[in-house]
Amino acid sequence: MKDYYKILGIDRGASEVEIKKAYRRLAHQHHPDKSGGDEKKFKEINEAYQVLSDKAKKAYYDRFGASEPMPGMGGFPWEGAARGGEGSPFGAEWSGNFSDLGDLGEIFDTFFEGLGVRPRRRTYHRGSDIELPLEITLEEAFRGTSKTLKIKTLLRCETCKGAGSDQKAGFSTCAVCGGRGEIKEQQQTFFGRIEQVKSCSRCFGTGQIPNKTCGVCKGSGRLSGERQVTVEILPGIQKDQIIKIKSAGEAGEKGTTEGDLYIRIRIAPHHTFERRGDDLVVKIELDIYDLLLGRKVEVPTLSGGKIHVEIPAKFNLKDDLRIPGEGMPRFGAFHRGELLVSFIIKAPNKIHAKAKKILEDLEKEG
Repeated sequence: MKDYYKILGIDRGASEVEIKKAYRRLAHQHHPDKSGGDEKKFKEINEAYQVLSDKAKKAYYDRFGASEPMPGMGGFPWEGAARGGEGSPFGAEWSGNFSDLGDLGEIFDTFFEGLGVRPRRRTYHRGSDIELPLEITLEEAFRGTSKTLKIKTLLRCETCKGAGSDQKAGFSTCAVCGGRGEIKEQQQTFFGRIEQVKSCSRCFGTGQIPNKTCGVCKGSGRLSGERQVTVEILPGIQKDQIIKIKSAGEAGEKGTTEGDLYIRIRIAPHHTFERRGDDLVVKIELDIYDLLLGRKVEVPTLSGGKIHVEIPAKFNLKDDLRIPGEGMPRFGAFHRGELLVSFIIKAPNKIHAKAKKILEDLEKEG
């Protein structure tokens, strides 16, 4: 048996980088096109690298001392011992898998079934989850609301309670597997002839067949229908926030648990207000005369009312005027964000001479 680690001059714990570095150095040294090169040695080095650089082949080599089963072996060295559990490196009840071995994983899984490692019987799956969008208005997001939805999905058959059969009629032993829930098949593979144990497709691994199938759902345990769901939306909910409603999704197979319903909130654009997190933004036209005369400005609120605010002296109109407590409710809290008032100066169509003189005097006074 070739020692690939010795051929490359590396330890068994060598990293991928160390394996590649050793290969390049030795391949360069023994390349047949070079003076003093050794074609036989070069092929041996290349063979070692092809195994140790491939995760699946390396894993097999590290475990069994070969890169792949040799022709005529008919399986692994411990094939005969694995059935009883003794001699098997995994034991007869081993339930792991070889998914980390890449493309060989499926082959190994099949092989171990042939060695007597029993396949898991079919398990029925819970119902699928459902995700739906729900658009609400900004006012509804502000106050909170309740929505009733009708969802088309698979529902549990009420006649058989999802079992797919008449429970009172009882069950009979499956004629295909004899009640074992599994069948054995022989299969020829490159490992040799193996005996493969599979879950019975007639009884789905249960070993029993219902004496009477449900006449309503035809044995599926589920029917297409419509589920009515009420969604409670709390004040301050955000765009794209998800509300989970447990067990309101698709019915599970053969009476297993329903899936969940996920509602993704959408908030329709508003004609007056723009939302920025917990704050609201509103744009107000400001008459130049109201500004100069220090008059209060009327500002609408999302609650439907109006407030009158005074613009502070030396206020920069390029900034937003912030009004605390008039924004959106903070979700799950008692506080509210701010109302940001953005002013748009409304210039007069014409300034009379007298008004112009007053403005000039004001400018001089600073």
